[in-house]
This record gives sequence, structure tokens and C-alpha cells, in this order.
Amino acid sequence: MARDKGKKKNSKESKKERLLDREVANPELESAEIESVAGVPDGNPEIDVSPAPELKVTLASIDPVVTAELHALEATLPSITSKLAKRKAASKVKSGAAVAPKKAPKAAAASPKKRAAASARKKADESVSSTVDLASIEIEEQDVYFFREGTHRRLHEKLGAHLTTRDGVAGARFAVWAPNAREVSVVGDFNDWNVATTPLAPQGSSGIWVGFVPGLGKGAVYKYHVVAAHRDYRSDRADPFGFMHETPPDTASVVWDLDYNWNDSAWMERRAAATPLNEPMSIYEIHLGSWRRVPEEGERFLSYRELADTLPAYVKQMGFTHVELMPVMEHPFYASWGYQATGFFAPTSRFGTPQDLMYLVDRLHQEGIGVILDWVPSHFPTDGHALAYFDGTHLFEPADPRRGYHPDWKSMIFDYGRPEVRSFLLSSAIFWLERFHADVLRVDGVASMLYLDYSRKHGEWIPNKYGGREHLEAIEFLRKLNEAVYGEVPGAQTIAEESTAWPHVSKPTYVGGLGFGFKWDMGWMHDTLKYMSEDPIGRKYHHNKLTFRQVYATSENFVLSLSHDEVVHMKGSLLRKMPGDPWKKLANLRLLYSWMYAQSGKKLLFMGGEIAQDREWNHDESLDWHLLADPGHAGVQRFVQDLNRLYLAQPALWELDPIPQGFEWIDCNDWEQSVVAVMRRGRTPGDEVIAVLNFTPVVRHDYRIGVPRAGAWTEILNSDSADYGGSGVGNLGEVVAVEETHHGRPSSMAVSLPPLGALFFRNFEPMPADEAGPFGPSEETMPDGTDAGKKQRRSSKRR
Repeated sequence: MARDKGKKKNSKESKKERLLDREVANPELESAEIESVAGVPDGNPEIDVSPAPELKVTLASIDPVVTAELHALEATLPSITSKLAKRKAASKVKSGAAVAPKKAPKAAAASPKKRAAASARKKADESVSSTVDLASIEIEEQDVYFFREGTHRRLHEKLGAHLTTRDGVAGARFAVWAPNAREVSVVGDFNDWNVATTPLAPQGSSGIWVGFVPGLGKGAVYKYHVVAAHRDYRSDRADPFGFMHETPPDTASVVWDLDYNWNDSAWMERRAAATPLNEPMSIYEIHLGSWRRVPEEGERFLSYRELADTLPAYVKQMGFTHVELMPVMEHPFYASWGYQATGFFAPTSRFGTPQDLMYLVDRLHQEGIGVILDWVPSHFPTDGHALAYFDGTHLFEPADPRRGYHPDWKSMIFDYGRPEVRSFLLSSAIFWLERFHADVLRVDGVASMLYLDYSRKHGEWIPNKYGGREHLEAIEFLRKLNEAVYGEVPGAQTIAEESTAWPHVSKPTYVGGLGFGFKWDMGWMHDTLKYMSEDPIGRKYHHNKLTFRQVYATSENFVLSLSHDEVVHMKGSLLRKMPGDPWKKLANLRLLYSWMYAQSGKKLLFMGGEIAQDREWNHDESLDWHLLADPGHAGVQRFVQDLNRLYLAQPALWELDPIPQGFEWIDCNDWEQSVVAVMRRGRTPGDEVIAVLNFTPVVRHDYRIGVPRAGAWTEILNSDSADYGGSGVGNLGEVVAVEETHHGRPSSMAVSLPPLGALFFRNFEPMPADEAGPFGPSEETMPDGTDAGKKQRRSSKRR
């Protein structure tokens, strides 16, 4: 779907009006998107640049930097004198004046190849438009240094398209990294997509091409026309640093700004002082394109601003503390859900402009709701308008498909060993945290980054320099990423989606960890869903799947996730995983959520889970909100709401998450009856919450459990309450414990356990002064609650 120079000119003014007054577009055509994903990069169609099964070694793949400089020197030597003279003359004329190039002296005994290159450069020089100013468009030397060192964290401020003023003339400054290109020009509606009209100039040996176009304003559509230094490979590319792109299936970039007046200063101040390890975190994961739609208007998406009018209120009502947005970065194929991103600095225009997304984040913050963005540095698609084979060489990806191509996702893998690529990704991470006020980045596909043999057979991967399977460059990048986030953005966090037993994922880099703040607990999710899918009569034979987690529960800072991954690809909904008749399915679902909240660790639930969505999630349709007309589904929604409120109100359920003292088994050995009892503790002496869960449909009266002290224990939540669609079995709101030892504790109480139900108890009586003492560690040994990178923040310097 890429543009070419022969495309019919669109009306510049009407195009701008449509962009500036953008309405949400209709859903994309699947056939066009599939073509976009499967297509060969723009340029000569006869050149196959798709990853080959066998190893292809070229001079560019061995040392692209050296190759680029050789080609650049070869092509530009004949015109050096011309360029110097032109720049000298340009400094004496006003901005926007035409520059008359002088003829360069002929190169003695030049080869036909050199003469052709010189001729092409001469034509480009002579075709400089009077609307282009190549003078004083410089990227500062220190920026080039940090860029090539791999430590630049704000490249988006230097590269890409920026609205600016030169000598009193408003326009757009362009800068793009294409070190192996012979020519680069800007094309768009403003110059009829003519590749010869608006060339950019190389800045020394930096590999960066720059230019300024006077009069070009917000809303202008553009691409970079890149001519490779070898084989005359040509392609039109979207801006890797573009702040906005056309709505797919169109693929051009749009000149845009990031101006926005934020109203979330109170939230940002609180965030900077927060201690997230010791605070509640209940996450509502959402896919913007299918949370709600407008059936009266062809099932169209809600825009960012329409979502801002509905989503914050709903999330707050449900009691969630955070929203996690599946990737909002621009992506050509809607069905990739955003995980095949092409715009690493641009929110998808399907739902509006960058400012519209900022408005959504702003409104969420004003309601006290944190924002987590899914971010994908693990791979990128092969679409011809994007990053793959960007300047006629494997620039962002390794040339060898054993390192540069992902067999599962049919996508390209970033070259984490290349400094400029590291700067690109670091800048993208900081960009979303700073410019869009995101609170957390959930980094997707970390496991695929850590292992060179991830999803590969023997002979399909290359060992590291020590002969191992660990991807050393990716590991170093992840550490630098977390050091940058925790060192640069006060209060920001990172979460790793890491599905293996890699050690210290959420430990600081200064102790050998990867430096993430949190890690998804995929093991808990798999074990628990496997257990819950068993018929209750046989669950006693799988009791260890409930209890095994405590072996490793505090080895990382975990997020217990019931994510979108568990309700797609023929896995069915969470409700359909539950065994039994409709009543038992709903009871099991409430029991599943109770077990998640009784555990240590933060919580995540994918949208639809709170209304007991019956069918598998479909990204092309809205959630089945009509199910709430059924009392059973409405009961699950009320239960999730009350469960979140209980969670927020009881520090014992989250205050000591990171350490073993926060969770204690009362009884984990009653496998015969499939019952477990646990106690959660807070910092304050006597602050305990007891949870008892019955995983069978059998009512159990006079079930005795040990408790830390005698007295009245209030039943603060019962998943079997009639309000939630349950049978109403309970304890009339309170149970009195007596001084009778049980489970190794001084007191005990007899409770009635509901079928497939969970009970939560709390003793509200003040502790006697002679019994008050620290439960667990002292203040001196408690975690200070800061993120995993506290020392990284102190030591890291802003760049």
C-alpha cells in the first residue's frame, strides 16, 4: 500500500483538513492489511529482500558502517568542492533562497561506476528546490556521539519531522538515519511525491540525512524516498521517528506536534513519591478496538476521546488501580493487536491524534488510575514501508536470519548489539513515559529476547561468543533499558512478560538482575487454570498445582495475570474453562478470582473477565455487555467490584507482597477435601486477613481452622453470597474463635464453607498491649518500597 512518485496528487488543503479534524476511521480492510504485512519492502520488486533460509553474507552484513562510509565516499568525492562552495554561498543569502551549485571538477580516470554515482549526485544537487534550505540543519555533535554510542535516550527530539522556524520562516525540519543510502529525499502531497524535488543532505559520516522545508505545516503527509548505495535499490519509507502516521491501510507519516496542556500534576507528584512494591496494583487489561463499539454506526471503534468519557469512570467504579492498554503504537495489521508495531513513536491514528491519546491518559490520571502501556522491543514486522531493510541493508535487524528473523511471528528481530538501534529503542521507551505520561511499560516477549535458541531447532541459531544460548547483547540492552527508565523518569515502572525461569528478572542491575520492577507469574497462571479446569471430583489429585507457587512466590516481584493470551486462539473464555453446569461455571470463576486475590503479588484481569464473557475474545467485536442482563453475569461483575474494594481496603493483601512474611499457610494439606486456608499480613501488628477456599461443590459445616487469636472474626467477603449469584451459604457475617489450638495456633474457629466458594475474614478487635509486637520483620529489614532501580536512579545521569 506504499506510495510512489507516480501517485495522483491529492489536494493538500483538503488532506490537511481531514487530518486536523480527524474522525475515527472505519475498520480496516483485512485483505489490504494482510497484503501490507506480507508484502516485500517498497522498491524494485525483482529484488527479494525477505529473510532467506540459508545464510547470506555480504560486505554490508559484515560491517555496515565501514561499507556505508566507503560507498558514501565513492559517491560524493566528485562533488565535495561543489558542496563546500554551495554552503559558503548559502550562508550569505536569506533562508529559502535558491542555491546555485557550481560544477565539480572531474575525477581523473574515474571508473564508469564512479562517473554514474557522481552524475546522480550532481543531478540531485542541481534539483534542490527553492523551498528547501540545506544550510545550518545540523544535529549536534554530542547527539551523534551518544547515538553512535548506544546511550542516547531522546533521539525523538533530534530525528524525525519537527515543526520549527529558521530565520523567521516557519517550516518542518527532517532528519533520518540511513547510513547506507546514496540519496534520501522527502516526498509527499506538498511536492507531488516527486523524488527529485526535496533532497536531504548527509551530515558528515553520522549516517543522518537532514533538511528543512519552509512553509510546511502540521498535517502534511510525507515519506522518505531512500536510494541505496548499491544495486540502486529504492523504497519509500515511513518516518521511524514519526509522531503520527496515516490510518492503515495507508502508510505515510504525518507532520505533527506533541503540544498538550496536561492536568495531572497531582497524580505525577504522587507517582514520583510512590512505593509500588508495597502498594496495591489491580490491573484491567484492555484492547481499545474491542472494549466497546458503536453498533448504530457500523460497529465503529470508539475514539480516544470517546474512551476518555467512559473508560476512566468504569475502571474507577470497578475498583481497578491501573489500566493496561494493549499496544497503541501504530501497526498496519489490526489483527496483530498492536504487537507488530511500525510506529515506535506514534500512537495508532485509528482512534485519533496523539493529543487525543494524551487526553485519555490525562483523564485516567485525574481519576486516580495508573496507565500501563504494552511496549514491544522484541521484534517488528517486515512491511515494506517500515524498518526492515530500511536503507537497502539490514539496518535495524541482523542480516543473518538465524539472528534477525523470528520464525514464530514471521517478523524481524532488532539488532541489540548495534549502538544506534539501542539508542532508537531506549528513546522509544522514554518517549512514551515522558511525552504521554505512561506510568508503566509492560515489555512484551522478554523470553524471546533472552535466548538465542528461542523457538528454534538445532542448527537454526548461532551461539554467543562463549558458546551459550543466552543473547548477551539483548540482556545488556534490557539492563540499560531499566537503568534508563528508573534513572530518568520519577516513579515509572517496568513489567516483564517473561515465561521462563530466568533468574532475577525483577532484581536491580547492580546485583546482577535485569532490573525490571515486576514480572508476570506465568507459572501460577498455567498451574491454576489447569487445576480449575479439572472436575472437582478429581481436583484432589492435582492439589500440588495450588500449593507449589509458594516455593518461589517471593523470588521475583510478581504480577498474577489472567491476560488476553488465555482467551484467544481456540482457548475459550475463562468461563468456558470452568467445569460443570452454568451455575458451577460462574461459582468456579468467582472462586478463581478469589484465589488470585488471596495470593501475594499484583493482579491483572483481561477485559470481559469481570462480566464472565462466555465466548472467546474477538478483536473485531465489542465485549458482550448484554450479558449483564443475566443475574449470574451481573453477579460476577459485582463480585469483582467488591473484591477490588476489599483488596484496596485491606493492606494485609498487598503491603508485604515482596517478602515471605506477607503470606502464611494455615493449612495446605487438606487435599482430600480440596480446601486451603491462608493468612495474609500487613505491617501493622494484628493486621491479618484469613482466606478459606473450598474447591468442591460440597458444603462443609463446622470446618475448623487455626487462627492467631480468639475473638470475633468478621466475614468480610463471601463469593457464594446471593448478591453474586451464589447459594448464600455462609456464617451470618461473623465467627467467634475460641482458645482451642488447631493447625499449630493458639486459637481456632469453626466455619461453614460454601460450595465452590471462598471466605475472607478479618479480626477488628484491638490487640492487647502485651500481645502487640511485630509480625514479621522489623522496619529496619522491611523493603523500602522503592522500585528495583533506586540506586540506578541515583547514579544515572540525564542525557
